[in-house]
Amino acid sequence: MPPASRDPGAPDRGTGHAHGPVPVATADLPAAPAGFTGREDDLARLLPALDPTADTDIPVVICAVSGLGGIGKTSLALYAAHKAVRDGWFPGGTLFVDLRGYDDNPVTAEQALLALLDALGVRGTDLPQTTSAQYALYRTLLARRPPMLVILDNASDPRQLTPLVPGTEGHRVLVTSRDLLTELPARLLSLDTLTPQAAADLITHALLLSDDSDDRPRREPEALRDLAAVCGHHPLALHIAAAILRKRRHRSIADCAGEVLARIKASDAPSLRPIFDIAYGRLPAEQQRLLRLVSLAPTADFSTEVAAALAGLSRDRVLTLLEDLSSAHLVTPVTSAGSVRWRLHDLVRAHAADLTASEPGPAEEVGSARGRVLDHYLQYARSADAQLGRYQRHPAPDLFTNRAEALAWLNAERASIVASFKWEVDRSHAETTVHLARALDGYYLNWRHHYDDWLTIGTTARDAAYLVGDPAEEAASLNSLGYAMRMLGDVEAAVDAHTKARSLYRTTQDPYGEGQSWNNLGTALKDLGNLAASIDAHTRARDLHQASGYVHGEAIAWENLGTALEAADSVTEAIDAYTRARDLYRATDNLAGEAKVWSCLGHALQGANRPGEATEAYIKALYMHLEFESWHEAGRIAHELALIHKAADRRIEARTYFEKAADVFARADADDEAAQARAAARSLT
Repeated sequence: MPPASRDPGAPDRGTGHAHGPVPVATADLPAAPAGFTGREDDLARLLPALDPTADTDIPVVICAVSGLGGIGKTSLALYAAHKAVRDGWFPGGTLFVDLRGYDDNPVTAEQALLALLDALGVRGTDLPQTTSAQYALYRTLLARRPPMLVILDNASDPRQLTPLVPGTEGHRVLVTSRDLLTELPARLLSLDTLTPQAAADLITHALLLSDDSDDRPRREPEALRDLAAVCGHHPLALHIAAAILRKRRHRSIADCAGEVLARIKASDAPSLRPIFDIAYGRLPAEQQRLLRLVSLAPTADFSTEVAAALAGLSRDRVLTLLEDLSSAHLVTPVTSAGSVRWRLHDLVRAHAADLTASEPGPAEEVGSARGRVLDHYLQYARSADAQLGRYQRHPAPDLFTNRAEALAWLNAERASIVASFKWEVDRSHAETTVHLARALDGYYLNWRHHYDDWLTIGTTARDAAYLVGDPAEEAASLNSLGYAMRMLGDVEAAVDAHTKARSLYRTTQDPYGEGQSWNNLGTALKDLGNLAASIDAHTRARDLHQASGYVHGEAIAWENLGTALEAADSVTEAIDAYTRARDLYRATDNLAGEAKVWSCLGHALQGANRPGEATEAYIKALYMHLEFESWHEAGRIAHELALIHKAADRRIEARTYFEKAADVFARADADDEAAQARAAARSLT
């Protein structure tokens, strides 16, 4: 083993070869963190790369652990180092030096070299006077030793590191940095925040360590999880929370949550604010601007295209900037199905948003960025809506080559789009907000049963239309909002919305819109049990659309009239209405409408005791809904087909359709319906 290190408390010494204070290096590892938790998977990834005895084709000399400040890089490195030493991997000993890479005066390679030589026992007149001779001596000393582990903590620049890498095989170098040091020929390990469970465990362990009778985590598991979420599952924030809880021993976890949040956001140490300030300050101006702007994204994760819209830059330029921010661990790439999105940690996001608010002209910057995002969503949503309801044989809109691409985009962006409707309505963006709502409520929200989202979108669209003083758009928004209200069970509110929409359409002398409002009003009245009024409303809608030549509206009116007639036990008339609707949908090439009405026909034919025709209609509806990826409706139809076959004692066919229904319900996340279908299938085996 090398001689004992110099006293860490000894004064720093200067030399003619390196300006500034010389850091302290030690041949003894600093203490490993007590109760190391939450990084077991990361430890399992790191240790094999450190093993000097491993027989690999490509030996790993340097391991670089990177991540956001306070994420636990040094703790992981020290824990791994202590375990490696205990296992006898490094009989030559260890060297540790803090490079202070993110201080105002980071340690240079030459300064670190002096400290390392000091830890190796080279002092006084034994120290060569030239830098080149010092490096030569350092490598010679390491070459004479069995495998050693050199830990270079808190590095910020590869130039701090590369001269210190041993030139002899068998030694290992473990680096920690807030930056992803891609310039190094190293095994790179990036640390993310802890999992929710690991974050809760960290707080629990910290409390029990100081007082083994502290049972608050056991008594308040939900509050503990909420507190961990407030901390963004960031280890440093979690330790701050644990310290406050220890100090407030006789207060509940829930009662301390507000104080924890205030402390995390405070500007005084040891909060996270200084860490983020340093990370932000090291960025070039263009990266700083992008970080501020992506904090305005509707959700913490966003696409490259949304980032480009926020910044008003090209996609290629923004992609480069995002990759640079990722190297600094300020954004995280998340890959799925071959595409990449970006995630902004909640605490980084909050810090960047504060910076945005403090910059000159923040209102103009925020307003312009949000306007560009809404324009981006509108462009893509309109193309997606145009693609839905079509098979791939039809000409594709510009932005999507097929329905699958359109649905994939809508699924990926749905949460972000809905969140954008929670922004305060801005007059300059109100018209775009209204149009975006129209593009989403055409097919997607209805077919995927996202009615809660629809309610959020519809409420904002109604307010936006009123703000700009456009009664036609207000009527359309009320009509759409009423539909969502009805699907969520608030039928009386739906009747009120559709009635107001009808009055506005009359005021604007819009027969198309008035017909649509009569259609939706009739459906709501049916749900209230007022079948006569419902039939009358749908008849009025049909007549209005026939008179104006609006074939699509007439098709919808016939379809809805069929449902009202069927509810009134006028099944023969209902079948005729559905048939007329089907033919009109075909005439307008509306495959989505045709699919829906085939299902209605199947139900009516089943009620008319015409099982063969009902089966044929349901099969047509099933495969069309599968094509549209309308999973919940497809599952319901498969279930109906299973019941028809079961009633006819065709057990094999019935079991096949029950199994099909279970699979499709599962894709719709309808777990109860899927379980019931699986149970029905098992009963037929």
